[in-house]
Amino acid sequence: MKDSLLLEIIAAQKRGEPVGITSICSANPFVLDAAFAHAQTNGRHLLIESTCNQVNQYGGYTGQTPSEFMEALRQVAEKHQFPLSRLITGGDHLGPNPWRHETAETAMDKSRKLVRDYVRAGYTKIHLDTSMKCANDAAVGVLMPLPTEIVAARSAELARVAEDTYWSGNGSTSPPLYIIGTEVPVPGGVDDSEEGPPEVSKPNAVEDTILATQEAFKKQGLESAWDRVIAVVVQPGVEFGNDVLFDYDADAATPLSHLIRNLDGLVFEAHSTDYQTREALKELVRDQFAILKVGPALTFAFREAIFALAAIEEAWLNGRAGVVLSNIRQVVDHAMLENPVYWKSYYPGDDVQQRYARKYSLSDRIRYYWPVKTVNQSIDCLLANLSATPIPLPLLSQYMPDQFHAVRNGRLLNQPRRLIGHAVTAVLDDYAYACGAILSSK
Repeated sequence: MKDSLLLEIIAAQKRGEPVGITSICSANPFVLDAAFAHAQTNGRHLLIESTCNQVNQYGGYTGQTPSEFMEALRQVAEKHQFPLSRLITGGDHLGPNPWRHETAETAMDKSRKLVRDYVRAGYTKIHLDTSMKCANDAAVGVLMPLPTEIVAARSAELARVAEDTYWSGNGSTSPPLYIIGTEVPVPGGVDDSEEGPPEVSKPNAVEDTILATQEAFKKQGLESAWDRVIAVVVQPGVEFGNDVLFDYDADAATPLSHLIRNLDGLVFEAHSTDYQTREALKELVRDQFAILKVGPALTFAFREAIFALAAIEEAWLNGRAGVVLSNIRQVVDHAMLENPVYWKSYYPGDDVQQRYARKYSLSDRIRYYWPVKTVNQSIDCLLANLSATPIPLPLLSQYMPDQFHAVRNGRLLNQPRRLIGHAVTAVLDDYAYACGAILSSK
């Protein structure tokens, strides 16, 4: 089985070995490039996931279908001579979320198509998330979640589609591995007005989710597929908002850890682990949160690097004959103002507060705008300008001190793309440290 590494990680966890894997949830080309390079250098497997909002049958916000995203990954792998046998691909939050404002019938019909396309494209790690209410789920109170039985039944419906697609010969060489459950709050981060960390999932609620989903799989005749349910998404109490971070509290999560240790074949998958310290990440893995999801922290590091390079460009090249500055900060902000759908409801406050948040928020809603054509052109201009002549060391020290020291120590070339990759890799290094030993699966 291609994804036997995931099964090996679970077996190791059940033996008491604190090992895990990083799940990179990003479609940013610079992040993906850094991730492949990092995994190749360190001899690790690479788990890349795309969400139902990023990549779907309508293109998502990246403009890519599942098959198109998989082809993009293959091209990056080829660039880095990374063996596809070490690449694991996952679909995250596959379910009605992009169409939750439509009726359940319509949203689920689109979700079936979504799952079918993911499996056909070769994705083998499938997170089934049907926890969100649709437009006609009116019997449920506004503040009440969907009943567990409804969530479980809808998840099993999607698993049925995945199984039928795979066993009809329209999938990868490995049968799907499934993730169930979802974090609370829903994807998108917490409201900064909240006074404390999100509530850690209750063990009895997690047990109810597992048992209800197992029963729903059974009703669909999916007993063999249930044996490939490998992880449950829960809320371990880690989150981030625009300006707030909530760190992992191992004591608060102890009841969850006790629960999962006694469940054969299952570990936890932790979402929103972005910006946690490397020691907190290591504690999560120790406590059987064996799959650590990260996304915004990687694009946040990318954004920091781009803005730092823009400052260098301004200081170094402004006013020089024949040089047209990229103006990347202004270009991307214009793109956000022109189409505020991805940030407006997430950034409260007046114009000044929103202007700050658009650039610097930990929620990193700016990540939705890097694929915009004018923004891409501006980035290309920035990189071309700073590739024409070497960046002066004083400016590199001023705006990118970590990269300056790496350049001075001979570990990094003073080239803009390499500098960006180094910034992203620093995040990946923390996750590699937390996930522990490299396992032997081929």
